[in-house]
Amino acid sequence: MSEAYFPVGPGLGMEENFLSLDDILMSQEKLPGRAESALPRLAVMLGQGAGNAESVPEGSKLEIPLWLAKGLHDSKRRIISVELPKIYREAWRMVFSADANVVDLHKMGPYYYGFGSQLLNFENPENPEIAQTDSVCSLQTFIARFRRIMDSSQNAYNEDTSALVARLDELERALFQVGQKGLNDFQCWEKGQASQITASSLVQNYGKRKLTEVDG
Repeated sequence: MSEAYFPVGPGLGMEENFLSLDDILMSQEKLPGRAESALPRLAVMLGQGAGNAESVPEGSKLEIPLWLAKGLHDSKRRIISVELPKIYREAWRMVFSADANVVDLHKMGPYYYGFGSQLLNFENPENPEIAQTDSVCSLQTFIARFRRIMDSSQNAYNEDTSALVARLDELERALFQVGQKGLNDFQCWEKGQASQITASSLVQNYGKRKLTEVDG
């Protein structure tokens, strides 16, 4: 008998979990950047040429997948420089501060929270501001949107929820599904279709993690 498959959650902070499908997909998200030196035989991969042997000239503007940007980034050798995606810049932080719920996060970046934490891996003049201001902004954005997400998940029983989740990033979609499952389990219990209410998998996994930390 095959064992049940349990999805692996994404990593936390600046480190990815390469057993997580979410983190693997997030690593494909692209960053705007610039070639600070010639990049041999990377033209095709970076969409800058047609031949496998072509190089990317120094000074070229690039759209670099996160996984490749992290591999090429070197604080001592100026190989590439990375810019902030527009959704993390000051203008968008002001929009989030005004009303975080109006933003279509999935359209702007399906891994908004996780991808934002990855930006601290790169040297950037705005890094101190990102670490202090943008992390606070992301937390405030999450808190502001979390209430509406959970309210929506609890008031959409047996309804088409596709429109509700279309504007959510992947983390928010997972939370919405948890809320929906909790509501469904409660409804089944209330109707006598379940013998007991059990803790959600998120709560159980958090408890196991805390026990591991204590034992360690």
